[in-house]
Amino acid sequence: VQLQASGGGLVQAGDSLRLSCAASGRSFSTRTMGWFRQAPGKEREVVGTIGWSAGSTYYADSVKGRSTISRDNAKNTVYLQMNSLKPEDTAVFYCAATTPLYSGSGYSLNEYAYWGQGTQVTVSS
Repeated sequence: VQLQASGGGLVQAGDSLRLSCAASGRSFSTRTMGWFRQAPGKEREVVGTIGWSAGSTYYADSVKGRSTISRDNAKNTVYLQMNSLKPEDTAVFYCAATTPLYSGSGYSLNEYAYWGQGTQVTVSS
């Protein structure tokens, strides 16, 4: 599985962005997908996840209420819509995929077997 994240850029505080992650390979619809971010000097952290079975979503407290994760299985793509962006959202954003039919929570980095290359999001004040 190969993942290609896109949609990052330089925006102002309060703006919105939609990140996309296109997956190649098989079994996209049976993989939990996650978005993570890593700010300079900080550890990579979960932003949100979307399950494969019921499409259930999880959001980190830092983005809850401002972000929406969705997936289009017909396009093998997962999205992260972020609104009301803040300077502290500045980071490289990564998408990740689990193995097929994964039954774990998907909240942790080590649950993901495949990673995209990252897309930079910079929010100016």
